[in-house]
Amino acid sequence: MSQEEVVAWITGQTTAVPQGFSPNRAAQADGSGRVVDFRSDTVTQPTAAMRLAMATAVVGDDVLGHDPTTEQLEKELARLGGKEAGLFVPSGTMSNLIAVCMHCDRRDSEAILGADSHMFLYEQGGLSTVGGIHPRTVPNQADGTLLLDDIRAAIRSENDHFPVSRVVILENTQNAKGGRVLSLEYMDAVGQLCKEKGLALHLDGARIFNALAVLQTDLARALQPFDSVSICLSKGLGAPCGSVLIGRADFILRARRWRKVLGGGMRQSGILAAAGLVGLQTAPQLLPMDHARAQQLAQGLAALDEGIKINLAAVETNILFANVADLCARLGFARGAAELVAALEARGVRAVATGPATVRLCTHHHITDDDVRFTLEAFRAVV
Repeated sequence: MSQEEVVAWITGQTTAVPQGFSPNRAAQADGSGRVVDFRSDTVTQPTAAMRLAMATAVVGDDVLGHDPTTEQLEKELARLGGKEAGLFVPSGTMSNLIAVCMHCDRRDSEAILGADSHMFLYEQGGLSTVGGIHPRTVPNQADGTLLLDDIRAAIRSENDHFPVSRVVILENTQNAKGGRVLSLEYMDAVGQLCKEKGLALHLDGARIFNALAVLQTDLARALQPFDSVSICLSKGLGAPCGSVLIGRADFILRARRWRKVLGGGMRQSGILAAAGLVGLQTAPQLLPMDHARAQQLAQGLAALDEGIKINLAAVETNILFANVADLCARLGFARGAAELVAALEARGVRAVATGPATVRLCTHHHITDDDVRFTLEAFRAVV
């Protein structure tokens, strides 16, 4: 691969993607070496349009308060989301942490969130370790929701023995439940409950655009009940990194201080923000195809072997979980799903074992119909 080949691709002189510019790998001349990567929608690499936008982005110094491309991204997401302002940060973990720390600005604060939420399971306990916030978990239902009665019961009464409930956190789509979509009616109902109880409502919207593709509505309508929202750029939108926190103007102004103390201030951040702008313009219309391929893959796997158990109705977006306990037992895989994943990797398919009995596969814009067929053949070869 030469620099000239890369430039030709970025500038549109060729549609041939240079080697190494996709998480997948084409087969060699003898048919070997092909790789299809389902580990996450975060494995995507920037498109040619993103790379061109990054190379030509007008930048400044965002820590000093002015990077025009970053400001454009922040304003655009705030506008689309029906909020007053936005703040570009390096990651969704930081965006969520900043938001909840803002809502819980006293040391006796408590946040109510799902026991299977990403923020509780996979963000290193930042609520407590960094924010000094007590997490109060309630069960996530199979559809990703938190029962209204459970939320209501988790809200603390006035008592010197208890922390003070400050914020409820939802996640849409709900990752650990298989990319389930929270309905507009449900989110509105939680928002109404929070208003009645004087609590803030935050959304971990890492895959909110996947949810919009199912809900068939616009971003502002979906986010109407929320006081703050974290929107990831590196999942469904396909940008290399970053998230944008949106909310009231005064909230975002104070959030800049939290970003600074957490080490999230970036100077010429417009180079990264430029990719996010391209993702906003080009990626949402591709997401229904990602969802269709996830369903196609789920149906193919479920039909392939009775030892692969998938709830097809739960595959609403781009994530599917397969229970492979029976399959692994029959194949004598002592390490369970991890051993199955290793066997698939040897056949060119990358997936994630999320437990001893479960494999997760996640579709994204690099995955094609032929990749789905190749993956089903790889599973067939293993079983």
